[in-house]
Amino acid sequence: MQIHAPAKLNLCLYLGARREDGLHELCSLFEPLALGDLIGVSDAGRDEVFCPGVEGENLATRALAALRERGWKGPRLRIEIEKRIPVAAGLGGGSADAAAVLRLAAGEVTDLEEIAAGLGADVPSQLTPALSLVRGAGESVERLPQPKRHAVVLLPGGGGLSTADVFAEADRLGLGRSGGELDELAQRLRSAAGTGASPLTYPELLVNDLEPAARSLRPEIGTALDALRDVGAPHALLTGSGPTAFGLFEGLAAAGEAAEALARDDAIVCEAGSALNAKSGPSS
Repeated sequence: MQIHAPAKLNLCLYLGARREDGLHELCSLFEPLALGDLIGVSDAGRDEVFCPGVEGENLATRALAALRERGWKGPRLRIEIEKRIPVAAGLGGGSADAAAVLRLAAGEVTDLEEIAAGLGADVPSQLTPALSLVRGAGESVERLPQPKRHAVVLLPGGGGLSTADVFAEADRLGLGRSGGELDELAQRLRSAAGTGASPLTYPELLVNDLEPAARSLRPEIGTALDALRDVGAPHALLTGSGPTAFGLFEGLAAAGEAAEALARDDAIVCEAGSALNAKSGPSS
C-alpha cells in the first residue's frame, strides 16, 4: 500500500516558558498541506525502513520499533519513504512519516497518542492530520473545523536549520510569553478558527514568536518574507522553527501567479488544509 504523509504548517506559533524537561510551552495552529511524503508499505521477512537521500536515524524507524515494543503483532514490514517534504525546513516531514507509521496500528495498539508524544512534539497532531490548536510542547491537540480552502507558496530556503538551535537562540534573546497570555491567545484562536473561516480573515493572530531567533541564525529568511509580500501575499510568515517562509493566498491560481513572479526554483505551491494539488518550481 501507499500512504500519504502530509506536511504541516504553523499558521502561528506563540512561545511560552521553558519547562523542566527542557521543552517549551507553545500555543500554535497546525494545518496539513497537500504537500506530503509518499510511504510505500509491503510485507517483508523483517522490519526495514528506507529513506533514500536522508542520513541519520529516521523517526519512522523509531515509530515502528515503538509499536513492536507495545506488542503490535502486525506483519513484518518494508517501509520505503519517498521524501517530497523538504528536510529540516520546519514543515514536520519526519514527524509526518512517524505518524503515518503509527496509523498502521490504529485500533490494534492503544495509546498511540502517548507513543506519538514520546517521538516528538509534532507527531501527535499528525496522527489525524487536520486543523488543530496545539498546546503544551505539542502533546495537547484540539481538532478544529476544516477551514475554507486557501493556498500557500512555500520558500524552504534549502532547509537545514536546527530546531534546537532556534529554540536556544530564542532563549538567548529572552523571547517568550506568560502562561496566562498563552491561555488568552488560545481562546482567541479557538474563536477565530472554530468557525471554519480562512486564516486570511484573522491575520492579526498569525504570528511566529520564533521568527526573530530564526532570522538571527538565517538572515535570508527576512529576504524571503519580503519577496512573498512583494508578489502580493496578503500575509507572509515563518513556519515552525524555519527556515521555510510561506505566503497565504485565497486560492491556487493566485498562489501560482505569485510563484511565477518569484521565479525561484525552490518555490512550492500547494493547497492548505487538505491533501490535494502540490506543485514545485516557479512554473507552478
